[in-house]
Amino acid sequence: MIKTIAVAMGGYSSEADISLKSGEVVCKHLSTNPKFRVYKAHILKKNWFVKLDSGEEFPIDKSNFSVTIDGETIYFDCVFNTIHGTPGEDGLFQGYLQTLKIPQTACDYYQAALTFNKRDCISVLRAHGIQTAKNVYVNKGDDIDTQAIIDHVGLPCFVKANRAGSSYGISKVKKKDDILTALEHSFKEDDEVIIESFLDGREVSVGVININGKIQALPITEIISENEFFDFEAKYLGKSKEITPADLDERQTQEVKDLAVKIFKSLKLKGLTRSEFIFHNNQPHFLECNACPGLTEASILPQQAKAAGISLRDLFTNAVEVALQNFEG
Repeated sequence: MIKTIAVAMGGYSSEADISLKSGEVVCKHLSTNPKFRVYKAHILKKNWFVKLDSGEEFPIDKSNFSVTIDGETIYFDCVFNTIHGTPGEDGLFQGYLQTLKIPQTACDYYQAALTFNKRDCISVLRAHGIQTAKNVYVNKGDDIDTQAIIDHVGLPCFVKANRAGSSYGISKVKKKDDILTALEHSFKEDDEVIIESFLDGREVSVGVININGKIQALPITEIISENEFFDFEAKYLGKSKEITPADLDERQTQEVKDLAVKIFKSLKLKGLTRSEFIFHNNQPHFLECNACPGLTEASILPQQAKAAGISLRDLFTNAVEVALQNFEG
């Protein structure tokens, strides 16, 4: 039986354009599977609509997430969630679909909200014995004691928007006098900020998926940025090298893969995820978990799938099939 799939893309954040590119790639590969009828669902601030290849747009009925095209009302069997940022990565969209009893490919709403909140995610994972950087939490409107911050995390340090993509609202601070400017930059993305100590070491990214009934880590990617850190330019404008598989020794490889799988299981994640680590003092330290990672051909997780011998069609088909099985189960 043919399943009707909506590929949700866009979102309300600074990452909307990147999400639209991810969604287009997912549509291209899912559409080659004769078991699926695939539609592009644009979830944008101004409106929600299905866009056909012809460019025609048809509004989505938010009361039941259906669309009417040429007199036919289309209901979706599953939603492939490629939305980066709010509402698709922070749990809002997941909760909406859950109330409508429509399966979707990403993790559930609570887990999405947790992984999107860097501060809360780190707090939970520390309880599972996972190493992280030292950190300080700041909210917009707080009195800022820059010396106390430096005394705790040291210099240099990173100032990050708490609930935003990993490349937005982030600054590397080398001088105490620059902390307030960095905070203002982060507050443009979120009213909560996390300030972290600098971890000196190799940065790696580990995708984890549920495939063939097993949760498994994909080949590791090492990220070498030409800039100070893996910022927007490094991530999206080619100012970095991404080496897959990473040139790690056997112990490091197994250790960080096991850690990524432990995070996936501990947080009860689903779908396609990616966790970031830095080998500081030769030990992997957790940075963050991305529960709706980029899915363009150039994105890290698709690179890792290719290295594992998994085609994008198979990767995306599997995500839909697992979502349907979980829902039916």
